[in-house]
Amino acid sequence: MDNAGFCNETYESLHNPASDDELVDIAGATLDFSSTEDVPPLDPEYGSGYGTTGFSNGMTGNGAGSNGKLMDLLDEPVPGVGTYEDFNTIDWVREKSKDRDRHREITSKSEQSTWALLHSISDAFSGWLLMLLIGLLSGALAGCIDISAHWLTDLKEGVCLSGFWFNHEHCCWGSNQTTFQERDKCPQWQSWAELLGGSSEGAAAYIVNYLMFMLCALLFSFLAVILVRAFAPYACGSGIPEIKTILSGFIIRGYLGKWTLIIKTITLVLAVSSGLSLGKEGPLVHVACCCANILCHLFTKYRQNEAKRREVLSAAAAVGVSVAFGAPIGGVLFSLEEVSYYFPLKTLWRSFFAALVAAFTLRSINPFGNSRLVLFYVEFHTPWHMVELVPFTLLGIFGGLWGALFIRANIAWCRRRKTTRLGHYPVLEVLVVTGITALLSFPNSYTRMSGSELISELFNDCSLLDSSQLCDYNSSENRSDSGVFSASLADRAFSNTLPDRPAGPGVYTALWQLALALFFKMLVTVVTFGMKVPSGLFIPSMAVGAIVGRLLGVAMEQMALNHHDWLIVKGWCSSGADCITPGLYAMVGAAACLGGVTRMTISLVVIMFELTGGLEYIVPLMAAIMTSKWVADALGREGIYEAHIRLNGYPFLETKEEYGHKTLAQDVMRPRQSDPLLVVLTQEGMSVGEIEGVIADTDYSGFPVVVSQESQRLVGFVLRRDLVISLDNARKRQDGVVSASLVFFLEHAPPQPFSGPPVVKLRGILDLSPFTVTDHTPMAIAVDIFRKLGLRQCLVTHNGAWTNQSPLDTLVIFITRSEAFYSSNPSHSTVRGCFY
Repeated sequence: MDNAGFCNETYESLHNPASDDELVDIAGATLDFSSTEDVPPLDPEYGSGYGTTGFSNGMTGNGAGSNGKLMDLLDEPVPGVGTYEDFNTIDWVREKSKDRDRHREITSKSEQSTWALLHSISDAFSGWLLMLLIGLLSGALAGCIDISAHWLTDLKEGVCLSGFWFNHEHCCWGSNQTTFQERDKCPQWQSWAELLGGSSEGAAAYIVNYLMFMLCALLFSFLAVILVRAFAPYACGSGIPEIKTILSGFIIRGYLGKWTLIIKTITLVLAVSSGLSLGKEGPLVHVACCCANILCHLFTKYRQNEAKRREVLSAAAAVGVSVAFGAPIGGVLFSLEEVSYYFPLKTLWRSFFAALVAAFTLRSINPFGNSRLVLFYVEFHTPWHMVELVPFTLLGIFGGLWGALFIRANIAWCRRRKTTRLGHYPVLEVLVVTGITALLSFPNSYTRMSGSELISELFNDCSLLDSSQLCDYNSSENRSDSGVFSASLADRAFSNTLPDRPAGPGVYTALWQLALALFFKMLVTVVTFGMKVPSGLFIPSMAVGAIVGRLLGVAMEQMALNHHDWLIVKGWCSSGADCITPGLYAMVGAAACLGGVTRMTISLVVIMFELTGGLEYIVPLMAAIMTSKWVADALGREGIYEAHIRLNGYPFLETKEEYGHKTLAQDVMRPRQSDPLLVVLTQEGMSVGEIEGVIADTDYSGFPVVVSQESQRLVGFVLRRDLVISLDNARKRQDGVVSASLVFFLEHAPPQPFSGPPVVKLRGILDLSPFTVTDHTPMAIAVDIFRKLGLRQCLVTHNGAWTNQSPLDTLVIFITRSEAFYSSNPSHSTVRGCFY
């Protein structure tokens, strides 16, 4: 994007508010972050806060007057100074300095009066109060989403006559006419065929139910994509790649706004209910972060400080996972391991508190009616054996292979969407994928049900009360030494587990259906993730792994049953014992596939542990997840979220990657040999018109300030945005400021002629303590500095003459997270180059 010139880049142009729908759809195209012309809506109060180290309040000028004294232009900060443009990176050092100054001021005043002491106490308590509000709001929204999605999913198959707002399960709860084998059928619930045709049997009824299933799915997906396209383009996708980028310090105005929250909440219900191969767990992280961002505006210290706000967003990410899986501890570890860029100890405590409040709120709502926070909560009672680590490891290998394959296939499809005409028709794409998904999923009961119900079915440990096909075992068959035995019904009733039994016809039918569902899920998930509807990846990935795990678990169960005298089985599985739990294999497979896709490790183990409530299954989970990560990392270092960050061109410095180039800072310096010299400002002598010309002719996001063009001794650094706003404010609020007015970055401007125009003093916007490194600093260290300190720019100095080295193109990627990576020389040396 080319700069339009200073005349068009005034404070008013930076301050014009824009709604969410006016913002570009960043998920649909690679962004160009080389320019700073994108301008965000500003909070008028933002920037009117506290001073920072090296940044004094306001600006002053001197001019003509009867007494010839300097004129104090402003006694308060200029609105907008110290804020950031859209699609730019914050300066963590400056934001933390602002917060320290604010806290120091409050502490010093607390000793002066009782009111100031109460203000200090409320300021300290505000963080915990904010966490409480975030937990309450996020838990309430998650409960509403769960209830609504369950109801709309069942609405595709029928309606409850006793109350249309009841889903299938709730409708039949109070019925006394259900049977053990058909407990999901009751007179109060009628399918669409019964309502429209009066019969639930026959080909005609099947076709009616089929058509209504497809029509409802198409309607839900159409409403979802239309609402996203019309009101909140940022509400599409998972949201986790963008959340990671925002937490690293990047600014995306509107991504966490109120319209995004409203539309994401509504369309998430519609998208999940449409039957698409997606989940709500990832988008719930986005919803929780939207809640946190909106609630931050109620508290001054979070509204006016971008770094403090990102601490709150890190806690909100933990809240999102907490309500998604009912795993508060796992949510905190997820935020720490996978999402957060800066995670201090107090954020850890507050994240835990917020996740606890959210889980408690969701538990109080009880959306599934089973006193659990998730639909697929299970409890296993059979211990695992050391020999089973082999199949668990095989599941880990499959999870790693599937994760790497899925990432490559999905990124290739998304890149094709961005570079072809396919990306121009998002509504048509969603409708086509929904139609194909509904058409192919209805005949198979395991693809027709929602992802959460499928996982719950696969995790289930069969008991006497289960009527599922997966639990259709031949329990009455008698065999002697072959390993199959018969037990009385009374004996089994007093046991928590059932012995291994030969598979019946229902089990074999279910295995064939699961095999077909596996291939269907693997293919359709690739094209679904990344469409212009809210779409999470946790549930589809877990479903793929759970299917594979259940298939392997049944195979192991039947092998141990029919060949208990084999050497590998004989030592730990005797005849008539309950040796294998297929549901455990499904859980391990689900964790392995999710780990292969996302590369989560510790947090995933804890999440799965909280789902099962059994400490004894941590070792199988750890073995499968670590194997999955090793295999996936061998085929590709990036997880799905990092791959989408790179695909969309977000300026994200990955903290987990090692910098492998042996280059120095001077090797990536600009200007190049064919480029003009570095543009600098002098601390005195330049006019307003000259500085406006520099701003109009360049698109740099900041400028080094030197003593003079001759000495080039570094004084400080000034941001382009602050310079634009300050000059525009000086022209409006100070009489007589013209293009010929001189600009000073000095603390005390020298005396000026009586008849000359007034001068403009901009010492207040000058950063007097910019971070600097020498030109012989290894680039590995320079990149590490950017990662750990969160710098926005770093000045590079040289003790002597400057060198005009050409940069390595491969290194530009690592520097573009900061808007400018300037090269200058240290004190008493010249400034001639800059980095990008």
